[in-house]
Amino acid sequence: MDASAQDASTIRIVLADDHAVVRRGLQLLLEAEEGFEVVASVGDVEATVRTTRGHKPDVLVLDLNMPGGSSLDAIPDILEASPATKITVLTMQNEPAFARRALGAGALAYVLKEAADDELVTAVRRAAAGETYLNPQLGARMAAEPAQPTGPPDDLSPREVEVLRLIALGHTNAEIAEQLYLSIRTVESHRAHIQQKLRRSSRADLVRYALDHGLVEL
Repeated sequence: MDASAQDASTIRIVLADDHAVVRRGLQLLLEAEEGFEVVASVGDVEATVRTTRGHKPDVLVLDLNMPGGSSLDAIPDILEASPATKITVLTMQNEPAFARRALGAGALAYVLKEAADDELVTAVRRAAAGETYLNPQLGARMAAEPAQPTGPPDDLSPREVEVLRLIALGHTNAEIAEQLYLSIRTVESHRAHIQQKLRRSSRADLVRYALDHGLVEL
């Protein structure tokens, strides 16, 4: 095989995760496979969009929890920046609602970090080929769920769910901002949107909503 044919068969990958050690481990895992090349790695949402636009990788391995906003909400922006890039979500979020949102937004694969050693290589190959991949255990849970979602019915975004959980657990806006790598103003904006969507204004009402929908436990 000549060099040009070999280059054409190489799957070029960008890694997006906010932990440098995780990115390094993923790079070692992927580049141990023939035909994989990690061309860049980034640690926040803004850099993910910018780097994907610049490198136009075949596959983006995307963590859902990074500084700079919601990775899930950024998927349309990423695909607009590089329409040919296939997105493989790699996350600790094992709730079917997150997988549905990610796949609905345009991701092709959804892998849990706990299963990365066994599944990530397969997921990247399938995504690069335009095929879908879903963690089997998560897929089984999704298939077993009723047609109507059991989670929040009021069109809360994944980021708003995170903020609501922390509110229900008693955290202040400043503490939420620190935990989610957001500004206090952004947290206040999320809180206002949550209250508007849920038509609940008091913290007690938000806590009750979170309990009723299984977002937190007593």
